[in-house]
Amino acid sequence: MTYVFLALAIVAEVVGTSALKASQEFSRFWPSVLVVVCYGLAFYLLSLALRTLPVGIAYAFWAGLGIVLVTLIGIVVYGERPDLPAVVGLGMIIGGVVVIQVFSSVSSH
Repeated sequence: MTYVFLALAIVAEVVGTSALKASQEFSRFWPSVLVVVCYGLAFYLLSLALRTLPVGIAYAFWAGLGIVLVTLIGIVVYGERPDLPAVVGLGMIIGGVVVIQVFSSVSSH
């Protein structure tokens, strides 16, 4: 259940971050509400995941997967195009998350 909480926290954070751009500096009401609600939910769900996950591992997943997912939303929704160094960096982030999950004894499996 721990990873379910973490996954939901990541999704909530990604939706909140995507809505942050849509809020246009908090000048649009509904996207601004979505930002606040999603970030609140994300931190609550992360706190539930931290009951059993080490904070460093949880944050590595949170940050790494969040960066990749927000980048994908930027590509699909906002038409943003990462250059080759950005794609390589994103691949390294994904690789780091995989290494932690597969090989780290600190990560709770």
